Amino acid sequence: RGYLDNITAIGPRTVGSPENEVLTVNYLLEQIRKIERESTNAHKISVDIQRPTGSFSIDFLGGFTSYYANITNVVVKLEPRRGAEHAVLSNCHFDSVPNTPGASDDAVSCAVMLEILNTLSKSSESLQHAVIFLFNGAEENILQASHGFITQHEWAKSIRAFINLEAAGVGGKELVFQTGPENPWLVQAYVVAAKHPFASVVAQEIFQSGIIPADTDFRIYRDFGNVPGIDLAFIENGYIYHTEYDTSDRILTDSIQRAGDNILAVLKYLATSEKLAKSFEYRHGNVVFFDILGLFVLAYPARVGTIMNYITAAIAFFYLSKKVLQPKPRVVHNLKKLFTAFGLTLASWACTLVAVLMVAVFVSVIGRALSWYTHFYVSVSLYGTAAAAQLILVHVLAKKFFYKNVNEQYLGDVFFDASLMIWSIALAVMTQMGLCSAFICTLWVAFPLLTKLMIHKEFSQKGATIKFIVMYMLGMFVPYLYMLYLSWTVFEMFTPVMGRSGSEIPPDMVLAGFIVIFTMILSSYFINFIYLVKSTKTTLVTLTTVFVVTLILVCSGIFFPYSSDAANPKPKRVFLQHTSRRFHDIDGNVVKSDSGIWINGFDYNGISHITPHVPEINETIRTPCEEQAPFCGLPWILPVHFMFRLRRHFYHALEDRNSNTRMTCYSVGKQMVILPLLLMTWTRISVPAGPSHMSLYVRPRAGSALSRWSLGDGTPVASLGGDYFVFYSRGLHAAPWHFWVELTAPEKRSDGIVSLAIAAHYFFGEDQKSPQLYALLERFPNWTFSSGWSCTYDLFVF
Repeated sequence: RGYLDNITAIGPRTVGSPENEVLTVNYLLEQIRKIERESTNAHKISVDIQRPTGSFSIDFLGGFTSYYANITNVVVKLEPRRGAEHAVLSNCHFDSVPNTPGASDDAVSCAVMLEILNTLSKSSESLQHAVIFLFNGAEENILQASHGFITQHEWAKSIRAFINLEAAGVGGKELVFQTGPENPWLVQAYVVAAKHPFASVVAQEIFQSGIIPADTDFRIYRDFGNVPGIDLAFIENGYIYHTEYDTSDRILTDSIQRAGDNILAVLKYLATSEKLAKSFEYRHGNVVFFDILGLFVLAYPARVGTIMNYITAAIAFFYLSKKVLQPKPRVVHNLKKLFTAFGLTLASWACTLVAVLMVAVFVSVIGRALSWYTHFYVSVSLYGTAAAAQLILVHVLAKKFFYKNVNEQYLGDVFFDASLMIWSIALAVMTQMGLCSAFICTLWVAFPLLTKLMIHKEFSQKGATIKFIVMYMLGMFVPYLYMLYLSWTVFEMFTPVMGRSGSEIPPDMVLAGFIVIFTMILSSYFINFIYLVKSTKTTLVTLTTVFVVTLILVCSGIFFPYSSDAANPKPKRVFLQHTSRRFHDIDGNVVKSDSGIWINGFDYNGISHITPHVPEINETIRTPCEEQAPFCGLPWILPVHFMFRLRRHFYHALEDRNSNTRMTCYSVGKQMVILPLLLMTWTRISVPAGPSHMSLYVRPRAGSALSRWSLGDGTPVASLGGDYFVFYSRGLHAAPWHFWVELTAPEKRSDGIVSLAIAAHYFFGEDQKSPQLYALLERFPNWTFSSGWSCTYDLFVF
C-alpha cells in the first residue's frame, strides 16, 4: 500500500506533464534501484528508460490514427544470472486521465508489480525465464506506450506471453476477461497457479464484441506483437472509475493482497514453465473457462466443449423425439402440442421484452432515465417486476382461454419440454457459431433433463407437491446458482458503464433489456408451474403493485440518479472545454472566430439536472454544427462523436474572447503535381511543440480523396462519418510534429480540395483552466465530476 499511496500522492499523471514524465518516473526508478540493491545473487536486474516515437491505426472508437512522440516507459528485466532467452511480460500503466488521481487505474497495479519485483528479487530460487516488468507511461492516450514498447524495444523480441493489469472499477476482485488469442496453456497456467481465481469466458466474449466502450494494452500486444496473454481488471464500483474519487483509500488492502497473490503465483509459474519457451507449439485452440463462485476455475479445450455440447443437444433432441413419437397414433397431436407450447413460450418472451422496453422508453421520454443509477434495487422493482408479471400474464391468459379443458399435469410436462427444446436449439446454434459461452446452454439442458428423468413419475401426479418442488429445485440448483452468480458479475460491470456511455444510447432500455433476458432465462423452467398451480392471482397482484408503486415514485423524481455520498459517491460526469476557435478560408484569412465553453454530459440525461444549479446552461445554448468543418468544427479529444447526439451538446458563448489559452501557430507547405485528368497534392504540415495533446481532423471536399499520408502504415483510416481523425500526444522535449498528406481530385477547385483542422488541448499547468472556466466549475453541484480544460481549434482549407 505504501507504493500506491506514494504514486497517487503525486496527483493526476497526464501524459506530458511533469507529474507523469518526471516525478512518477523518478519515484519508480528510486524504488527499483532500492529493490536492486537488496536483491539476491540468484538474479540480475536491468533497467531501461524508453522514450519511443511512433504511429499506428486502430479500429477502436470507430477507427482513428494515433501518433506519439517521446513518451515514457520504465522497463525492468529480472532474469537468472546466466541470462535468459525467453521472457514473460507483466504490464501496468502509471499515467492517469486528467483531473483524477488514478489509484485503481492503474497505480495499484504498478504498486503490485513493484512488490512482486521485490519478492522475486529476494528469492534465492532462480527463475528459468526472464520476467519483464513494463511500467508504461501512456496507456490512457489509447495504448500508445505499449505500442512503442512492443514494436521498438529490443527486449520485446524475447517475450512469449504477457499479463496485463488493468481496471474498469475500483478494487474488488480482479477478473480475467481476456485470454489468448488461442494458447489454451495460458488459461491452464492461471487455473493451476492462481490462489483466488475469478475468470469468465463470457466476460471475454462480451468485451471483445465491442459492447463496452473500452480497450486495453492486450489489443496492442496481440495485434502488433503477436504475443498471447491474460488480461485482468478490477471491476467493482465502476461508478468512480476515471473520476476524482479514484483514491488509494478506497482500495481495500485485501483487494491489493488478493491481486498480488494471484499475479505473483501466475508469473512465477510462467517463468519456470517449459511451455513458455515453446509457446508456439501450444498455440492452437481456444479454451472454455469459468470460475465456480470464485473457489476454483473449470477450463477445458473448446474442441472438447464442442463435442460435449453437441452430445448434450443430441441426447435432448433424442429424448424429445421419443416423447413425441410415443404413442404412434398421437404423433401429430404431440407435435402440435409441443410446437404450440414452444411458440407460446417464445411469444411470451417477445411480449415481455416489448412491454418492458415500452416502460423504459416512457421513463426516458419523461426525463427520468437513470433513476436506478444510485439505487439499483429500483431497476429490479421497476423492470424486473414488470417482466415477471407480463410473462406470467401471457401464460395465465393462455391457460384460461387456449388450454381451457386441458389436463394441468400434461400442460406442465409439455411446457417443460418446450423450454428444453429452446435451450437445446440455443446450445446447437451457439456451438455452431463457435461461442465458448455455449457452456451456459449446456448447463440449462443437462441438469433439467437429468432432473426430469429422475422425477418423471412426480410430473404425472396431480398438483405440485412439496416433494416434487423440493426435488425439482435441487435438480435445478446448479444452473440457477451459476446464472445468479453470472448475473451479479454482468450487472456489476454494466450498470456503472451506463453513466459514461454517452447520450446516444438510452441506458434504461439497455438495462431493461438485460433484466428481461435474465428474467426469461431464470423463468424458463418455471413456466410449467404456471400451468400446474391452481392460481397465480396473488403473485400477479403483488408484482403489479410493486411495479405501479415504483413507476409512480420514479415519475415523481424521488429517486435522484446521482450521489455525492462521501463513502459511496456515484457522480454525474461532465466535461467542459473552454474553446477558442478560428476558421480560415483558402487564402488563410480568418473568416470566423469565437470563444466559449463547450459542455458535454457523459450520460443520457445531458445537462437537465445541472440547469437548476447553473441556469445559463440550458436548452437554448445547444451546440450548432459547422457543416463545412470535419467533426462539426468541435475540438473532440477522441472520435467519440457517434456516442453523443449534437442536440445534447451545449456551447456557452463568452463575450471576452481573450482567454488565457495560447493560440498555436502552424506551418504549411504545399506541392502540386498535374497528371492527366488528375490533380495530386502533397500538403506538408509542421506543428510546433505545443501542448502534450492535439487532435487532427481531415475532411476531403466533394470529389477529392485522401490517398496516403505519413502516419500509421501510410493508409488513411476513416472514422465513423467519413472524416479522418489523428490523436497526437507527446512527452517532454518532443520535436515539432511534421507530417504530410496526399490527396487526389479530378480537377482544380477554387474552394479547395480538403478541410484540415487542428485542436490543441491543455490538460495541465497554468493554461489548463481560464478564469471563466474556473468560475463556472465552482458553481457545479457536488454530485458531479466536472473535468475541465482549455483548448484551441483552427480550421484551414487547401
